[in-house]
Amino acid sequence: MKKPVLFFAVLIAAQLSYAQSAEEIVKKAEDAVKGKTSHAEIEMIIKTPDYTRDLKMESWWEGNEKAFIVTKAPVKERGNKTLKIGNEMWEYLKNTETTIKIPPSMMLQSWNGSDFTNDDLVRESNLSKDYNQKIIAEEKVSGQDTWKIQLIPKPDAPVVWGKIYYWVIKENYLPSVVQYFDEKGNMIRYLVYSDVKNFHGRKIPSKWVMHNNKKEGHTTTIIISDIEYDINIPGRIFSFRELERGN
Repeated sequence: MKKPVLFFAVLIAAQLSYAQSAEEIVKKAEDAVKGKTSHAEIEMIIKTPDYTRDLKMESWWEGNEKAFIVTKAPVKERGNKTLKIGNEMWEYLKNTETTIKIPPSMMLQSWNGSDFTNDDLVRESNLSKDYNQKIIAEEKVSGQDTWKIQLIPKPDAPVVWGKIYYWVIKENYLPSVVQYFDEKGNMIRYLVYSDVKNFHGRKIPSKWVMHNNKKEGHTTTIIISDIEYDINIPGRIFSFRELERGN
């Protein structure tokens, strides 16, 4: 009778360990850095073997549905803007005073020469809607206990990644590392979150570094200078009038 007892003890321990579903864990991690709404001051540092670009931006987000990003610096790019409403996205170029609609086929293209995509910056993708999720391990990352979660695209989901690995810190449900693979199993890039800071009573990673595995020496760092969550954002922010308004 000892073997069955031992088997059931191990089974119960495993069930307790994974008491929360992968979907619940990933949702908490995504909600932690997204919120229902947010307004942020952000610095983006784009590094390549040939040059470094430093952008300062102000951004507003409303879930996965709306986004508005304004470039504040450098001077030559100041006033460039990105607007996303629903499944549509536009860019306004200040120097030429032109508005360009970004087709769905370009959502996974580089945003402004960075290692983040248009999709990343305007939060088009929805992990809970587009991926089946499963806890596959419990691991230490940078000395912290994490869940390792595998995300596989649902049939007919409009996504490009063949697989995603997502590590979430157990203590605070903050994201730690995200790896992105193509359909052949090659890791194309990985995102590392660090430097947790308290912004208006909410702790989140203030530094996000995207490493490009296809281009050696290419990284893009996002540093959050300030961010407020779950605030009221005037409807005029997410509008063509605001997109094309002179600064």
